Amino acid sequence: MGGLSAAFAAQRLQLAGKAALAAGLAFMIAPLMPGAASHYAYYAPLGALVAMYHNVAGSVRQGLQTLAGLALGIGLAFILVSIADPSPLTVAIFMGIGVLLGGLPRIGSGSDWIPTAALLVLLVGGKNAEDFSFGYLVQMGAGVAVGVAVNFLVFPPLHLSAAASSLAELRLALGKQLTDMGAALKENWPPEHEEWARRSDELAEAARSVRHLVKEADASRRANPRRKLHPRDVDQDYSHLRELERVTFHIQDMTDVLSDVIWVDDVPYAIPVQDSEPLADAISAAGVLLSSYNDTDVDVPKDSFEAAKAAVEACMAATAEREADQGTVPASESILLSLHRILRALQPRT
Repeated sequence: MGGLSAAFAAQRLQLAGKAALAAGLAFMIAPLMPGAASHYAYYAPLGALVAMYHNVAGSVRQGLQTLAGLALGIGLAFILVSIADPSPLTVAIFMGIGVLLGGLPRIGSGSDWIPTAALLVLLVGGKNAEDFSFGYLVQMGAGVAVGVAVNFLVFPPLHLSAAASSLAELRLALGKQLTDMGAALKENWPPEHEEWARRSDELAEAARSVRHLVKEADASRRANPRRKLHPRDVDQDYSHLRELERVTFHIQDMTDVLSDVIWVDDVPYAIPVQDSEPLADAISAAGVLLSSYNDTDVDVPKDSFEAAKAAVEACMAATAEREADQGTVPASESILLSLHRILRALQPRT
């Protein structure tokens, strides 16, 4: 997944540039706000930064949640002022209430702003609490509006390429894992190359990362004017993701079984010598299948799938003719079952 680091860096650089632009624009228009709000211009850039998110829909959601939290916090502060003079006890009580209100459903990122806004009104607003509250909320609202507008109009982020690249890289990683395991079966045991035996957790982490990126790509399309210029079937991405997650699970199981057979002495199962060759061919063929198509393909190439299927069936036939060793469970059956399920997950739809 190292190839994605440059894309992430570029996205971060773009986000930073837009945040700087939004903050500057917000501060420029802040003195134009009505009444006492013009005296609190420094809150407008803060609002712009708060609304700057890595997708347009997220900017709108985060901005609205922040403003909702501010309004609740300001209201909380005014209740405190109307009941009693601020004191360590009353401030502590109302801060606690503010944190509790942060648990309201759908308040999201606005939860932290409830106690923050209440405390700022009490400490900064002081005797001018009304003017400060008005200016604070208006300037933050103006900044949020600017931030959302900049994110919508200036290269609104569309994370489709990162999702596509991650799916392709996961397929290649899974394919390499299988081909390395197939090669290990043909080496003298214990095999010299054992990197594959330590990749199980890495594959699971890679699959989780791909799911996150596909979800980010889906979210980045919402309210994004660029989506029509860059059409992509995200439902198909989700379908491919589910396939690869199932494949990852079965490859992890195969990795654990094969590494136990090779390096653990007291396991009650083994791979019979006569199974090694056909099993290696079947595993390698499945690896070639995973490496044979990329993100631009709608479906699995039928010729590669049929070759992998034939190799698995040939291995099943070879193991069926073997006489079972007494007292030892052949691990070949477990690996073949996983291969069969991998093929079922990747089976062409047409």
